[in-house]
Amino acid sequence: MIVQAMIIYYGLLQAGVHITSVVAGVLVVVLNTGAYMAETVRAGIKSIDVGQREGASALGMSGIQTMTSIILPQAIKNIMPEMSNLFLTNLKMTSVLNVIGVSELFLMAKTAGGTYYKYFESYLVIAVIYFVLCFVFNRVFQYVEHRMADKENYVLAAEFMESE
Repeated sequence: MIVQAMIIYYGLLQAGVHITSVVAGVLVVVLNTGAYMAETVRAGIKSIDVGQREGASALGMSGIQTMTSIILPQAIKNIMPEMSNLFLTNLKMTSVLNVIGVSELFLMAKTAGGTYYKYFESYLVIAVIYFVLCFVFNRVFQYVEHRMADKENYVLAAEFMESE
């Protein structure tokens, strides 16, 4: 991400495109996250058995219906752990954006440490902040995963056939 930030920010400036460091930082995070997330979603879709598609086709479902009703719900359940991991990694990786002047936690701690000569305390505070953020988001993702795993959130085919 450091190299990407440098290339995007300074490369665009050299090309005559004037953007702020915050906009460049957001662009870097979006591009980085998008690339990893696209691969994660692709792998999640590919992990669904081809029989699911064939079954939907046999029922007369269109490609969009198959994707939205059959494939994506299963794929999202499969990729949720990786999505949470990617989100938490990117949350922590935003600290590298200080190389292009984005005023994020690490840069603020470094500045405060230099001003008050309290480096250890400054870095300890941001460590606690990162820990709390990661802990809270991790719990949120675990809750969502737990909710998606509940039997109440899906109907087995045998149960569906009996109800009709």
